[in-house]
Amino acid sequence: MTQQQMKQRGMLYIFASYYKPHWKLFALDMACALVICVIDLTFPLVSRMSMQQLLPAQAYRAFFVVMALMAAAYVLKGGMYFIVTYWGHLLGVHIEADIRADLFSHMQRLSFSFYDKNRTGQLMSRVTGDLFEISELAHHGPEDFFISTVTIVGAFCVMLTIRWELALIVFAVIPLFVLFTAIQRKRMAEASREVKVKLAGINGEVESSISGMRTAKAFANETAEIRKFEVSNDAFRGAKRGYYRAMAIYQSGMEFAMGILSVLVIAAGGVFIMRGGMDYIDLITFSLYVTTFITPIRKLSNFVEQFMQGMAGFKRFVELMRTDPAVEDAPGAKELTDVKGQIDLDDVTFRYDAAGPAVLSHVSLHVAPGETVAVVGPSGGGKSTLCQLIPRFYDVSGGAVRIDGQDVRTLCQSSLRRNIGIVQQDVFLFAGTIYENIAYGRPGATREEIEEAARKAEIYDDIQSMPNGFDTYVGERGVMLSGGQKQRISIARIFLKNPPVLILDEATSALDAVTEAAIQRSFDALSKGRTTLIIAHRLSTIRSAGRILVVNEARILEEGTHAELMDRGGAYAALYQAQQMAGRPRS
Repeated sequence: MTQQQMKQRGMLYIFASYYKPHWKLFALDMACALVICVIDLTFPLVSRMSMQQLLPAQAYRAFFVVMALMAAAYVLKGGMYFIVTYWGHLLGVHIEADIRADLFSHMQRLSFSFYDKNRTGQLMSRVTGDLFEISELAHHGPEDFFISTVTIVGAFCVMLTIRWELALIVFAVIPLFVLFTAIQRKRMAEASREVKVKLAGINGEVESSISGMRTAKAFANETAEIRKFEVSNDAFRGAKRGYYRAMAIYQSGMEFAMGILSVLVIAAGGVFIMRGGMDYIDLITFSLYVTTFITPIRKLSNFVEQFMQGMAGFKRFVELMRTDPAVEDAPGAKELTDVKGQIDLDDVTFRYDAAGPAVLSHVSLHVAPGETVAVVGPSGGGKSTLCQLIPRFYDVSGGAVRIDGQDVRTLCQSSLRRNIGIVQQDVFLFAGTIYENIAYGRPGATREEIEEAARKAEIYDDIQSMPNGFDTYVGERGVMLSGGQKQRISIARIFLKNPPVLILDEATSALDAVTEAAIQRSFDALSKGRTTLIIAHRLSTIRSAGRILVVNEARILEEGTHAELMDRGGAYAALYQAQQMAGRPRS
């Protein structure tokens, strides 16, 4: 189902659509459920017939044949329950996997701005906890509802043939069930949704705390982290308490209603027997049907609880699926091919929020193919933002960004980003091997190409000295490696990718001076014939750039070569002299 259809369709329609690819398994589940219902409905009738006809007529052989057939029927029922339990749960698993695949695929499409505003732990809660409850609803929901409905209707029809007045007394209780269920359903739905919100908050706190565990220990702030977690945990406890209170009211009300139902049947049946309108066998049979009647009512009550929990999770899933990516391919978006590397920013203005301050304001820039341009300036001045607009991680608020004269908004995002290599200051390595992390730059690359990329990034010797070489496990986010090693592995990815446009965002910030010099030589070689943008704080690393931009206060303050900007004596010269002074040893 497309995202547009998700927006147009109702929740139940969307939920039902996930059964379509597995309709054969669903039909098998429902057919077995029907057999179970028929067997349950048949037993009281067979018992009545045996007591009224076979036993009084001393037809013992026929009696035992009938009992043998009922025993066989219950063997069949056991087999049906195996199918319902095993294959029915597999149906739920298939649906859960389909929903998770759709959700994960959609999350890959969502833009940087979405992840700026949502915590990882909360998103994880949607991909794991919510979907488990959806899976349980997908399996048990239709099955329980179907069995309950067929059994209730079938039992009521049979009870009408035994004593219609007594059947009406029993059925008169049903509207009370419905009214009570409707009232409690709303309360349980609200409480269940609140529980999920609080659980997502806990997951967010846990994810944040585990990710920042080293920082917490470095500042001896374990107690503060525990207090933060306890706040979320207490909120979850309170929400869960509210949910269980609503559930307890519902369950206790249902238990009372079903208990009083049996009392009503015996009392009313006793009156009919006293008046000669009913015999004991009919009352026993009727009581068996009341038991048969009560069991599906219990299933329905469980279904309501399950429906509330599952649909609360499904609603959160649909809300996420209905979230539009802030950056989408335009209809008929073109592939970017034969890239020369010309970059133009035409009167670009950018805001993260429509009502927020401008991070960039009316910025214009022309970068010729193959040119190396350095972007410097104080933190928060807009350097990284300027470079993030080129691969279209964000869309401009005004103006246009062009590659080879083509507005990036008219290009296919995947083709645009395939032609741009980015080494970021905040290095992210996947929990896997060094080989896998370098290969991420170009899936399908040969081992020789991966090793060559490592040599160019000056990390090959370090890898060879490790016990498992390229198969060394890097740990969560590369925790087993030093900062410089992580940075050089990320640089090796770019050497492997070999793109026509390079963006180096503090790419050597974690390296020592000797390694930085070696890497810089490799960058110089890689930059030849390619358009390169270098974001740097250490100005000593960008003196060889063909042009230097000083970005601050949402605009380009100065532009020129190192020598030109030093002669000008402006913001760049002041920044350079300040760094030179900071680097001098104190006497």
